Amino acid sequence: MSPEAFNDSRLDDEEALAHADASLRQLAEAGARVRREAEAAKGTECGLIGQGRPRAVVAAGADARLLRAVLEPWCPVPFVAWPGPGLPGWVGALDLVVVLAPAGGDAETASAVHDAVRRGSAVMLACPSGSPLAEAGQGRHTTLVPAQTGDPLAVAVVVLQLLHALELGPEVSAESVALALDDVASRCSPYADLAANPAKDLALVLADALPLVWGGSVLSARAGRRVAETLRRASNRPALAADADHLLPVLEGSAPRDVFEDPFADLEAPTLRPSLFILDDGAEQPVIREARGRLLATAEASGVRTRTLRWAEGPEVARYAALQSLGTYAAVYLAVGLGRYMPPA
Repeated sequence: MSPEAFNDSRLDDEEALAHADASLRQLAEAGARVRREAEAAKGTECGLIGQGRPRAVVAAGADARLLRAVLEPWCPVPFVAWPGPGLPGWVGALDLVVVLAPAGGDAETASAVHDAVRRGSAVMLACPSGSPLAEAGQGRHTTLVPAQTGDPLAVAVVVLQLLHALELGPEVSAESVALALDDVASRCSPYADLAANPAKDLALVLADALPLVWGGSVLSARAGRRVAETLRRASNRPALAADADHLLPVLEGSAPRDVFEDPFADLEAPTLRPSLFILDDGAEQPVIREARGRLLATAEASGVRTRTLRWAEGPEVARYAALQSLGTYAAVYLAVGLGRYMPPA
């Protein structure tokens, strides 16, 4: 497969970077959006205290799977991330339905809200306060979380804080997430040149790669899927995020690199080769170490290049946000190097 020619000089070129200004600005403001959502939700927990423990929690809408990744190890009641439309048939008045619709929702999200209200379920609805979805969700058992920014991650962080107030999940600090995002933005700024910018350096590796992305923990695996989605959008190329057992056959089937290959023969249209990208959030359970070891050993035996993205600082949700942000920055710089325009997500 022959991709567009990647030009690394574009990564420090002001004119080329200007075409990605909207995407880079959106990434740089991610921490501020988390703080804005947290500020807007202050006092919301007062309407939740005293509701009692639900029989089960059902989450629908944007980033419902992120809630599941965080809550499943902690939640004292059954938790389901429901893709919709509607709700499972067993959901009723004893259950809590959490709906994340930071941009106002779609038809599937609306159907989940309608079902929850009709069945008398407690509803935590995170959406813009003036949206049709907020009006449709009005009810005695509905708590509105007034989304401000349209950012799924920022809204999810605030909802996780509220679920902690209900003793349904771990403590999550919005400020720790915001600080991690600010730190990534500082390190990956377009004003940081190629030699000092981890995202620009990663874009160089991605220039001739078919990315195979793996995260060992539940949250780093979730970040890996989001990063792979962004890489596909940035480059119009394949990118795969999967469990170790699914990636191993791909690594084993990779043709060995020809050591006698002329490195200058295909500068204009380099051949894409699988490369393994490991997202490491500091989780060191034995099963994670074992899977990582198998992947690295197989990659080495097959001559597959590897790169580890590590962020082990702060609480787990902050580490997830940082890894996702770092991968997204790299995708934007990959698009810049390929001369492609990547609109904000």
